[in-house]
Amino acid sequence: MGSTGDKPVSDETRWRRRSPYNSRPPKAAARRRLVVLTRFYPTTRSPLTVDDPTDPPHKVGTIVGTGEMATGKLTALKAKALKEPGRHSDGNGLVLYIKENGSKSWVLRSQVDGKRRDFGLGSFNDVSLADAREKADELRRQYRSGTDPVAAKRAAKAPAPTVPTFREAAEQAHKEHKGGWKNEKHKAQWISSLQAYAYPTIGDMPVDQIEGPAIRDLLAEIWLSKPETASRVKQRIGATLDWAYAKGYRKSEAPMRSVTKGLPRQPKKDNHFAALPYDQAPAMMAKLAETDTVGRQALRFLILTAARSGEVRGACWREIDLDQQLWTIPGDRMKAGKMHIVPLRPAAIAILEKLKAAYGDNPDQPLFPGKANKPLSDMTLTKVLRDGFGDEITVHGFRSTFRDWAAEQTDVAGDVVEAALAHTVQNRVEAAYRRTNYLEKRRVLMSMWGSFLLGENEATEEVVATDNADNTSRSAAPDLAHGVARSAA
Repeated sequence: MGSTGDKPVSDETRWRRRSPYNSRPPKAAARRRLVVLTRFYPTTRSPLTVDDPTDPPHKVGTIVGTGEMATGKLTALKAKALKEPGRHSDGNGLVLYIKENGSKSWVLRSQVDGKRRDFGLGSFNDVSLADAREKADELRRQYRSGTDPVAAKRAAKAPAPTVPTFREAAEQAHKEHKGGWKNEKHKAQWISSLQAYAYPTIGDMPVDQIEGPAIRDLLAEIWLSKPETASRVKQRIGATLDWAYAKGYRKSEAPMRSVTKGLPRQPKKDNHFAALPYDQAPAMMAKLAETDTVGRQALRFLILTAARSGEVRGACWREIDLDQQLWTIPGDRMKAGKMHIVPLRPAAIAILEKLKAAYGDNPDQPLFPGKANKPLSDMTLTKVLRDGFGDEITVHGFRSTFRDWAAEQTDVAGDVVEAALAHTVQNRVEAAYRRTNYLEKRRVLMSMWGSFLLGENEATEEVVATDNADNTSRSAAPDLAHGVARSAA
């Protein structure tokens, strides 16, 4: 008891003046009140005791009822003496759990993000009361810092992944990604280029130990002498290391930007395929026709249809309709991923008739069979060119030859020529509204191209008349009626 002047001051008044929670009498402030919630469990009928909800709120983050550790309700001796099965609270969610068989263990019961969770802290025989309180406080600190202690514990127990070598990582990355690549040549070159230029230097190094200097040094040897190959090797090394980072084998992505800064500037190169001037194309076609090997027939068919090498080499009779004079290439064999229909004119059909007589027209039979009746390899057509015409031109360049001829020698609209080449429309809005593939106009265009290659100086009107005689259901486009081939070979 104290006094202010002559008037005595009660304990309750003194407590109210100094306590921020001044709504309860001193006796309530001196002890924690418990609310007994009758809750039955499969193994016991002991009630669960929790803190009184009228108590002042604890200092917590996301965990409800887990504030800073205060003096507990249990003592070491009391905890040791407890025998009754059930949960015996020490406060702030720390519970001594006693099973029916008498075994004891520490549990931290908390509410995390609105969900109740129980965290085992260990056996009573191995963990003292003081240690249990310390562990409970550590769990609360982890949650306040944003760490999930359960996930952290599992991660600590998980075995560390075995870090692969660069060779192993490259082969695994190649295996996983090649299914999305259409070009068989690219699939083979992707791994072979690494075998030739990367494996000798970094092939046996763990991927987590490969840094910029090692990559720069191996690229420097071919960076200027083989610029295109070096650029591809650099890209594939980066793809392999990025794959390793995504798999958790590296702590960082590939350092390719710094590698580029450490290498000299490569000389600029014209990336266009070397093409034969269109005025020399008829003479080449005549020379190719001197011998009817499969390779030469395939190259003539490629030039007549302005198709890509892979499209011709992979063609089979299932795609050919001789009655309608059409070659339908499925989307999975096209660069743009869309089906492409090629009108076949007399010169191309004549080649197919010879192949049909020699090898048959089974639906899965390749048009141009190679060894063991399989499609021609990617080097076959290149070899035909090199053996007969040197290294100055490329197979893909004949598409440019066709494009130049159409621009210089006809009045055909550019959109029709681009459709014949199976080029996609670059303007997205225009592509969304375009529904035609200009098939009938392309029939006339390819007839004009075939006549030019065979040295025939026919007017387009005569070609159109022939088309209509072959199939009265087809009509040539009016804007091509005056597109005369203005020069013969």
